[in-house]
This record gives sequence, structure tokens and C-alpha cells, in this order.
Amino acid sequence: MDYMVVFITAPKEEEAVNIAKTLVEEKLAGCINIIRNVRSIYFWQGKIEDDSEVLMIVKTKEELFDRLKERVKSLHSYTVPEIIGIKIKKGSEDYLKWLSEVTI
Repeated sequence: MDYMVVFITAPKEEEAVNIAKTLVEEKLAGCINIIRNVRSIYFWQGKIEDDSEVLMIVKTKEELFDRLKERVKSLHSYTVPEIIGIKIKKGSEDYLKWLSEVTI
């Protein structure tokens, strides 16, 4: 089985918590860390933006990525939310076994 870490940003912690709880409740993710006070500088609609955001670090199975992505899009306030998945090459066997057990 293959696993992923998915990075998702949100404008406010409350929105990130809502997304995180939904993904875990629906078993699309096993664990989500929320990191406050992330400064994001990006190009959007013709200008450079400089915003404060929160970052979610999502642990999931690779096979769930497309469903997770669509669920995040349905919950997220951004027109184009950041949803970036990175394959986990190595990890604790015990942790990955747990992750497999708590996701669908």
C-alpha cells in the first residue's frame, strides 16, 4: 500500500479545523496537523499577495487522494485551494499500519 502527505492551506484556523475534522470523520485521512501563522507570498489575479494562513499536513493513502481533493474543494473557501500530495517513501511500519487501519 502507498501513503501520502498532503499539504493544504486555509485562510483561518477555524476553516482548517472544519476541513480536518471532516476528512478524519469520513476516513479520508488518518491524522491532520494544523500549523498556525504561516506566511504565504504568492501571485494571484495579476498581483503579488502576502497573507497569513494556516497549513494542514494530512496523512492518507495514495488511493484516497482524488476523493480527499474533491472533498477539500467542496469545503474550502478558496477558488483554487492548495492541495499538494507527496508520496511517502519510507515510514514507521507501525504508523503506516495504523494509518491503513483508520482510513477507508
